Amino acid sequence: MSETHLVVNQVPSFTGFNTAHSPVLLEALRREGGGWAEQEVIELGALAGSDEVQQWAVAAERNAPILRTHDRFGHRIDEVEYTGDYHRLMTVAIEHGLHGAPWADARAGAHVARAAKMWAWSADPGHLCPISMTYAAVPALRAAPELAALYEPLLTSRSYDARVAAPLTKSGLTAGMSMTEKQGGSDVRAGTTAAVPGADGSYTLTGHKWFTSAPMCDLFLVLAQAPGGLSCFLLPKVLPDGTRNRMLLQRLKDKLGNRSNASAEIEYDGALAWRVGEEGRGVRTIIEMVNLTRLDCTLGGATLMRTGVAMAMHHITHRKAFGEYLIDQPLMRNVVADLAVEAEAATMVAMRMAGATDRASAGDEPEALLRRIGLAAAKYWVCKGAPKHAGEALECLGGNGYIEDFPMARLYREAPLAGIWEGSGNVSALDTLRAMATKPESVLTLFAELDKARGMDTRFDRYVDQLRDSIDDFDTIAYRARSVAERITVAMQASLLLRHGHPAVTEVFCATRLDGRWGNAYGTLPTGLDLDPVIERATVKLA
Repeated sequence: MSETHLVVNQVPSFTGFNTAHSPVLLEALRREGGGWAEQEVIELGALAGSDEVQQWAVAAERNAPILRTHDRFGHRIDEVEYTGDYHRLMTVAIEHGLHGAPWADARAGAHVARAAKMWAWSADPGHLCPISMTYAAVPALRAAPELAALYEPLLTSRSYDARVAAPLTKSGLTAGMSMTEKQGGSDVRAGTTAAVPGADGSYTLTGHKWFTSAPMCDLFLVLAQAPGGLSCFLLPKVLPDGTRNRMLLQRLKDKLGNRSNASAEIEYDGALAWRVGEEGRGVRTIIEMVNLTRLDCTLGGATLMRTGVAMAMHHITHRKAFGEYLIDQPLMRNVVADLAVEAEAATMVAMRMAGATDRASAGDEPEALLRRIGLAAAKYWVCKGAPKHAGEALECLGGNGYIEDFPMARLYREAPLAGIWEGSGNVSALDTLRAMATKPESVLTLFAELDKARGMDTRFDRYVDQLRDSIDDFDTIAYRARSVAERITVAMQASLLLRHGHPAVTEVFCATRLDGRWGNAYGTLPTGLDLDPVIERATVKLA
């Protein structure tokens, strides 16, 4: 049979690269105090970009988890069956300490090192959900010292034990959280799950949760209404005697993306749990967990941007149109440089918040205040920008970007999730205002941080002055919450770039994000900017 056509001008597979070979990541890792982990980050990045791990990620996403409510004999088991590739991804993540290493590592920069590894280990976002929740559960659990003493060593263990067994019989544990109910959504105080105290200090929980991700975790932090009000509880999937707790999986959500990770509707039918913190202070107890998962949402948004830029750069470097490689065409360079600048700025502010987490954990109160206001704002703006960024990166691939055979489609479906998880845009923006109201000194700390770059660029100085005026206008600030959160984040990004960024990236950012010379779409950079270094920093070299 004769050939009907030759396959030419197609782009090679985007595998065999190192995700950590990114100047902005490694610069931030060193700057924020985690430079001692650089070699491990680079090794993890090489693994993440390998053909083998990329195939794991595709398989884990395509072979969605399956709910098994009963075994073949009719016994209720409430288990979720994952593909072997999912378990391989989990094993690597836990062996590298992405789930809990900072809580067992006394070195300064441990949270920064872990953040960089999360950024590098970006092949499949879905399995990182239980990894993130396990990381975030530890400080919340410390509100119950007796429980923390039992479970924290296992939550920080670098052994992945996927068995369904009593927690204290396992070599390592993962933890999730269960807060959202049908009638409340983000308004967790509207929850009706009831917690009835027992004579031995335990509680029995009865009610329904609308979203519980990673339902095969070993332990869950759950909000329920106790006699003293909304409270936080630790609920094991398997009881100490080896029997299944009354945590019944009703169904798995059929999600737009994040398909390698199961999200379930759960019924608690007299499930046994133990209180964490005081009765009536459930939100305050679990808020530290939420803050840390918001850090991971911000990191996730930045990572998605970086991945989208890398995929787009790979495509336009190898693809010709109208007789020229796309990378050599001026308008395409405008687009990818714009995308690259946004990804760099997102990574810098995410890593700055990881650094603040490190220093706050060591007792640095100003850094704790900066994290309180800065993280709420950054989570809003970075995650809000991820879907728009992914859409533009996808368009660089043309029709191929829209085909499921190409990795860009998976990234595009994933992009909206971080903006919803741990509070949608309005919740994060309003939480920025809540930080100002409950911790007024956080505003002073924020401007002290911004003032470190004052005098370096007149556009920045003007922008910060305008931000100060917008915060001082209390009458309409609730209406303007999104705008305030955006301006706080952009100001933090500009401050970091002016002090630490590459000059070309900094100039593009300040000339557009601060100076108003930016259109309503990516690829609308003004003329006269030096884009070559921006594009060079964003280019990923294949092995």
